[in-house]
Amino acid sequence: MKKAALLFFIIIFSSVITLLAEEAGKGWISGQLKTKNGDPMSGGMVVFFNDEEGPPPSPDRYTRVPDEIGELDGEGKFRLELPAGKYYLGAIKRVSGEKIGPPLDGDYFFISRDKGGKPLAYLIEKDRNISIGVISEAVPFKRTIPEGVTGISGTIVDLSGDPVEGAIVFAYITETMTGIPPFTSYRTGQDGKYIITVDKGGQYFLRVRDVYGGGPPVPGAIMGGYGEERPAAVTVKTGEVAGGLNIKVIRHLEMGPRGQHGGTGVDKSAQEEMKKKTKEEMEKKK
Repeated sequence: MKKAALLFFIIIFSSVITLLAEEAGKGWISGQLKTKNGDPMSGGMVVFFNDEEGPPPSPDRYTRVPDEIGELDGEGKFRLELPAGKYYLGAIKRVSGEKIGPPLDGDYFFISRDKGGKPLAYLIEKDRNISIGVISEAVPFKRTIPEGVTGISGTIVDLSGDPVEGAIVFAYITETMTGIPPFTSYRTGQDGKYIITVDKGGQYFLRVRDVYGGGPPVPGAIMGGYGEERPAAVTVKTGEVAGGLNIKVIRHLEMGPRGQHGGTGVDKSAQEEMKKKTKEEMEKKK
């Protein structure tokens, strides 16, 4: 009886969530984006940051991961459908060669701002279209880390303790580390050193990959996180950078501690041995 009641509650609850999502609906936003000298940002990307998922973007202090991305056509125009909500808008036209991730030095970049210089919020409503007109604000990006930022720094190392190049650190607010992470670092260099900045002090959980887009890891992919057996929180104070937090990573399918932050901990030869033993056991049962 209790199980039936629980099942009934789950069904009703799921139905309510579905109805709420449908009620929220989707709307459209369109416009044309150009550089400050009037050239269209052709072939670039327009990016949107959901206000409910994190703080307003502030690229001079921290790097937020966009929640929605759209393409700009040859004239720098776009029209994108978004779930209803409040969003901040930005755009990137890459000249650095990097296809995805935060802007690099020289890439044309901007965040839409109001007259006071604060990120401008756009309200997307169900079945409505917003036209932002023409915005000509993009300028070559230059990465800086000013004094007084809040963040975490350290070194990404492999199982031998050697620095790992090309690793990316993501910061989550919850231990489950699901969905799009609010904050990201830049790729590590040959020294393996990283710094990831956030908007304010608090507890954060760190995950390390070598791709910005997520998805299932491929053989050789970098995988890891802060904490040994389970994710561990890193506490930082506003206006300070917690340093010396080294993170050990593995390559996907590389031999290492079993279950270490998303890695299988089993190499190919071990996997083949496991398959062989399973097959032998099945043969014995016949």
